[in-house]
Amino acid sequence: MKKIFCSLLIAAISISIIPLPSFASLPGSGEPDPATVKAALAEFRNLSKKERRERIKEVKKEFKLYKKENKAGSSKKVDQVVLIILAILLPPLAVYLHQGEINGKFWLSLFALVPLHFAWRHLCFVSGN
Repeated sequence: MKKIFCSLLIAAISISIIPLPSFASLPGSGEPDPATVKAALAEFRNLSKKERRERIKEVKKEFKLYKKENKAGSSKKVDQVVLIILAILLPPLAVYLHQGEINGKFWLSLFALVPLHFAWRHLCFVSGN
């Protein structure tokens, strides 16, 4: 039993050390792609004066709404305390909520949790007899 537990522990540690690729275009990660900005500016310049005013009004309205939500503290992000508790109880769910998508980090946490689940069941079964 000790050999199995030690090998699972070593495997989990070695998997967690492996760096996963980070993507530059994550939502909310800072600066947008320069090509996207140029294309958006070119599109904006091709609009009529009336359409430009309407778009600017929409942006101002959205910005006011954004400021109001931030001031009230009602952001759409998941509360950090809930993420910590979920990371302890159900790591794959916490990873999904933090990342906002099912990606490599989610699958890694799920596949790391499955052997631990079976080891826990085996431990409970052995100690129950």
